[in-house]
Amino acid sequence: MRSNLLKLAAAGAVALSLAAGGVVAQAQLTKNPAEVRAGAYKLDSSHGKITWSVSHLGFSTYTGQFVNVSAELNLDPANPSAGTLTATIPLTDVAPNDDALKGHLQTPDFFDTANHPTATFRSTAITVDSDDPTEAEVAGELTLKGVTRPVTLEVKFNQAGPFMNGYRVGFDGETTIKRSEFGIDYGVQMGLSDEVELHIEGEFVPKA
Repeated sequence: MRSNLLKLAAAGAVALSLAAGGVVAQAQLTKNPAEVRAGAYKLDSSHGKITWSVSHLGFSTYTGQFVNVSAELNLDPANPSAGTLTATIPLTDVAPNDDALKGHLQTPDFFDTANHPTATFRSTAITVDSDDPTEAEVAGELTLKGVTRPVTLEVKFNQAGPFMNGYRVGFDGETTIKRSEFGIDYGVQMGLSDEVELHIEGEFVPKA
């Protein structure tokens, strides 16, 4: 009987230990950007993409994605304005859910990927919202089809903390650009939207 009681007590201790460990791990997640680990990060490309949407002649909102995006982020929670973000978007990895459109997007009518296979973004300034420190404006330069223009991203910090034996930081962002400003004006006069809404999703992990 005593042996059985000891076994039950040991099992209970293990269960409590595991439960406590789970609580600790959960408690380490934070939605406070001031608690994020400082350092250099890279985008987990399997959890990072850019979704774009345009008005299709007023009939519908057409949506597609860019995948296999690469990005690097430097964070300093003590001085957020000192952070930097760079990203490279492979334009051949566009996913519009239509093979014919995907092929057309590679031509000079749109991206001209034979001459400009990637788009790039480089931040120039980061301004944190004084009322909500989880939100920030990330001003930078977007280069698309050989044209560089200023673009500002509205960025939302989601959370940071341990995950799958590692550490990661998650953000969402959005902006709107006019594609004609980058020399992509195909179909604009026919009513195909000039404005392109971009939604960015990214989970970053520490650089090795």
